[in-house]
Amino acid sequence: MTTAALWSIQETASYLRLPVGTLYQWRYRKTGPKSYKVGRHLRYDPAEVRAWLAKQVG
Repeated sequence: MTTAALWSIQETASYLRLPVGTLYQWRYRKTGPKSYKVGRHLRYDPAEVRAWLAKQVG
């Protein structure tokens, strides 16, 4: 994983077609894809988001 490849919360929400607020709720409840704090920003690894999504669907 490289930081250049990480998605912002807006990019992740767009990929999942969800409101940004849903990702914040999932982070609080520890139910969504794994996120990382980089400074004061949340970032998501695209590979982990895709793996999490595949697990939800399958």
